[in-house]
Amino acid sequence: MDPESCTVCKRNPGYFRREYEGKVLCKSCFRESLERKVRRTISHWDMFSPDDHVAVAVSGGKDSLSLLMILHKLWKRFPRTRITAVTVDEGIAGYREEAVDLATKYCEKLGVEHEVVSFEELYGYGLDDFLKNKQERMTACSYCGVFRRKAINLAAKRVGANKIATAHNLDDIVQTYMLNLFQGDAERFVRFSPVLKDPRGLFLTRVKPLCEIPEREVVMYGYAEDLEFQTASCPYMTEALRNELRTVLNKLELAHPGVTFSAYRAMLRLRTLAEPNLAPSHLQACKSCGEPTTFEICEACKMQGINSAIPEIPA
Repeated sequence: MDPESCTVCKRNPGYFRREYEGKVLCKSCFRESLERKVRRTISHWDMFSPDDHVAVAVSGGKDSLSLLMILHKLWKRFPRTRITAVTVDEGIAGYREEAVDLATKYCEKLGVEHEVVSFEELYGYGLDDFLKNKQERMTACSYCGVFRRKAINLAAKRVGANKIATAHNLDDIVQTYMLNLFQGDAERFVRFSPVLKDPRGLFLTRVKPLCEIPEREVVMYGYAEDLEFQTASCPYMTEALRNELRTVLNKLELAHPGVTFSAYRAMLRLRTLAEPNLAPSHLQACKSCGEPTTFEICEACKMQGINSAIPEIPA
């Protein structure tokens, strides 16, 4: 057998070398292997039910378009399940326009319903304009992350979904894990789960079907499916600590294949050990907008300068 031919089917030329498994996979075997991993993750964590209406967060990037493609294939096998793509336009000039166009293009191609919401529509201004009016500010990612989470939740509710699927891959999960560690956020550090539920219904269940897929493999899957996705990076990404962590973790993975998976398994183990001692979540409805928060006023409202409840109008 040619050393660079597929070690699974032993027929086709190699497409991707999976170092942590010591395998070379052809395009077909790689695609099937990745989709099988995602199906196994969905099944293991009981992410979906046959009658779900899933809002898929689609930004137009490699991760979200790959997730949409995989869930669309699953959707055809479970016709009672409904999926709707939701896209958030943050208002980042010269960057977000292309991604929204790509998301729209693939939704039309796949026949998937598509809902687009914008920061300007929801908050009165796009991210660029919001940042211009801040004299002293946190990083752009700090504001954007809070506003995006709220926007996705609002969009999902608007289309009548009962679950939200996000395209966070293995690298994203481990980076967030390390961020929480370095920022001293012990609660988030040990509360990680690929499925976030709230039995009280304050927020929609969120699932991460790509949580065990390395970022590099998501990219190669996109190429294998001939997806056209946005390759430009967000102009604000250099402000974030996450970007530095990404560089460090990528170097570690290259030098020690499989180290990212080891960190991920440690996260799950810590979660299991800590779970019996975790206090119940103190989520409540924001007194201003009604969205879930651990305080009286949610972070998004505070960032907008709303620091008190909107008074009720007498009947």
